Order: sequence, then C-alpha cells, then structure tokens
Amino acid sequence: MAFEDLLDDPVVQKYLHELVGPKGMPVAAAPPDGEVTDEELAERLGLELNDVRRALFILYENDLATYRRVRDEDSGWLTYLWTFQYENVPENLREEMERLLEALVERREYELQNEFYLCEVCSIRFEFGEAMDLGFECPECGSAVEAMENTDLVDAMDERIEELRSELAVEA
Repeated sequence: MAFEDLLDDPVVQKYLHELVGPKGMPVAAAPPDGEVTDEELAERLGLELNDVRRALFILYENDLATYRRVRDEDSGWLTYLWTFQYENVPENLREEMERLLEALVERREYELQNEFYLCEVCSIRFEFGEAMDLGFECPECGSAVEAMENTDLVDAMDERIEELRSELAVEA
C-alpha cells in the first residue's frame, strides 16, 4: 500500500487516532517528508509543543517514528530530528488484530464457563457465586437478580472470531 493511500485508509486513521488522541491527530495525519523538529511541527500545525511531543513519543513507542539527536556546537543544546515510519502500520494493525482475537477467544471461554445473573433494574451482571453470596438480590436496588442467557453474546463473539481468523488467515 502506498504511503498516501495508507493515510487515506479509515482503518489506519482510526488506529492513529486511538494511539495519539484528538490533540495528536494533526501530527499523525500529516507527517512531513524527511526530518523535522518538534518545534517546527508545532509551529506548522499551530499546536502546543507539549501535544506535539506527546504524539511524537507515542508514535515512537509504536515504531511509527524515529529520531536522532544533534548537539548544537555553540549552545550545547540537543535538537531532536524526527522521521515518520508509517511502513510499520500494517504490521502493527495485524498485531492489534491478533491481540483482539486472543482476547475474544479468552472472553468467549469465560462466557461459556460461567453462569450469570442480571438485575433488570440496574443492568448489573453477576456471576453465579456472587449472586448466591448476595442472596440473589441486587446490592444497589434490592431487586431480585434473574438467570441471564448469554447465547447471543457468545454467538456474536463466534462471528467476530471467525471474521478475525479469516482476515488473519489463521485456523482455529
């Protein structure tokens, strides 16, 4: 996928937004060619320097940006020159999908191995042991808690697990 196409992809945009948040999104969405300082980015984008730095370090932590330090001969100050590396985005997204798949499989098992009770008034869900300890009464409102069927939830998880396995081309 070409660099420009990558940034136009709504999945990539959502991923970047999840990483850097709304204040950091202008930094992530418009990476300059070549090296740039955090001060230059802040000025160019009209953002607070701290917001730019926060976004840059998040991108760095996720292997989407690198920097090199240059010491000013006269002042001794260090300048950080940042370079964006969005070619790592597809692999990062794949790893996120793999983590999601693993979490869904674990959650599915939890849902299948437990019996749940629900307070219809407060919409609080309890495991059987908790419900029993509470005398099958909601601690918030005192209403009786009723056995809850979670088949629809498990079915939805099965569907999403299957979709993820298909997208990742992995077997069960």
